[in-house]
Amino acid sequence: MGGKNGTGPGAGGQGPPGGNRSTENTAGPGGSGSTEVAAGSGGSSAGRGGSGAARFYARLAVLAAAGSLVVLVLALGAGGFVIVGAGLLGLVLCAAGVWWFVAHRGALRLFGGVLAVAAPVGVLVFFAYDGLWLTALVMVLCWAVTLACARSALRRSRPERPVRAVSAARPRNPVLIMNPKSGGGKVGRFRLVEQAEELGARVILLDPSAPADVAELARQAVARGADLLGVAGGDGTQALVAAVAAEHRLPFLVIAAGTRNHFAMDLGLDRGDPSRCLDALRDGEELRIDLGDVSGRAFVNTVSFGVYADVVQRPEYRDAKAGTALSLMPDLLGDQVRRIDASIDGTKLASQQALLVSNNPYVSPDELIAGGRRPRLDDGELGVLGIRVEDAAQAADLAVRGTQSPALTALSAHRVEVTAADPEIAVAVDGEALRMPTPVVCTLRPGALRVLVPRDRSGVVDPPPRVDWRRVARLALGRPEPDVPR
Repeated sequence: MGGKNGTGPGAGGQGPPGGNRSTENTAGPGGSGSTEVAAGSGGSSAGRGGSGAARFYARLAVLAAAGSLVVLVLALGAGGFVIVGAGLLGLVLCAAGVWWFVAHRGALRLFGGVLAVAAPVGVLVFFAYDGLWLTALVMVLCWAVTLACARSALRRSRPERPVRAVSAARPRNPVLIMNPKSGGGKVGRFRLVEQAEELGARVILLDPSAPADVAELARQAVARGADLLGVAGGDGTQALVAAVAAEHRLPFLVIAAGTRNHFAMDLGLDRGDPSRCLDALRDGEELRIDLGDVSGRAFVNTVSFGVYADVVQRPEYRDAKAGTALSLMPDLLGDQVRRIDASIDGTKLASQQALLVSNNPYVSPDELIAGGRRPRLDDGELGVLGIRVEDAAQAADLAVRGTQSPALTALSAHRVEVTAADPEIAVAVDGEALRMPTPVVCTLRPGALRVLVPRDRSGVVDPPPRVDWRRVARLALGRPEPDVPR
């Protein structure tokens, strides 16, 4: 299990399956073979003390950080410490305002909303009025350069573990399940049925007026000889059919026709044009990734407990997400609401307001909040994020200290057991509202899912690594880094 604010071996900038890549076919001409997909920009030249490029960027990061301090000291006459103090005060007041807006009703909610907006605006006006804006801008730019150089150093300090992409034969009897309502009607808008059938696939089009058991439809397709299963729909539907594909050891095709398509995003698929996902049927390669399990049900992204899980249970949430959440939050964050307890690989985590378990860790909680990606989907570990904020002071502490705040716990684990006083609790599995008997156990099935993806994926990015200043300092000094198991 990772440390309090570690996100497991997946952190540190390892690219996603198929991430920014160079490929080398190991089978020779005409062979099916496999492709070594090297993610990230690290290289084999990185030694125990880091590569030359890693040391160079680490030293630039240290120099930029020192430059920030020099600007601060030289600007004492121009209000250097006033800039820092005003910035922190604005951040604290903004965080407190957000808490009052979310956790209360009536006049206090109105006051919180006004404060959350007025605090940062007031800081900017203060800087402009007092003539401090230029000094503040230089300090911000120095710090931005520091972070950019630190991340570049960390990305280059260790070679990325290659993701093995196996060249896949063209399926002969692919079966695709499509939800015409998903994503606001993407199936019809992008002519997914017609394009899939032109490529030889059999399409099962769901009837929105008659809810169907998609897992059973997938099993029936397998019984009739399907050699590939695929889904054009939301991540909840993707997970149900992926479980059947994994059970029968068949390749699985993801078509990004849902609303958010987080799973497709982490696979590097094109979310703007889901029809490009169908290119895998004519020229694809296969990735082996992990599949999550929550009390016998598969998940591909996340399992949520606590506040979010309670909100999505409400029928009105689908049509008015923000309004429903705001109306329920004061009750869900109150003292009388039962909290979530969990055992993370045997380590106790008590009285959490919200708990999120992910299929492989995100780079950091900040990346998750920003809609960020999981660096890898094949590291064999769950990501765990717990949140407990009781009042405005703790909200401000979280805003200032981030992942170092006691209000936030970030771990990696192999097994998570969630308990509560009630015999069953609300659970959101890949965004789907469920209720499950306690205890609820989350585990991972490493490499259980074969995913067929197009050989050319436009959505691939290399997520930035979590900044570890101790590692940056070691690299800058040319000291050897401790070995990290792969």
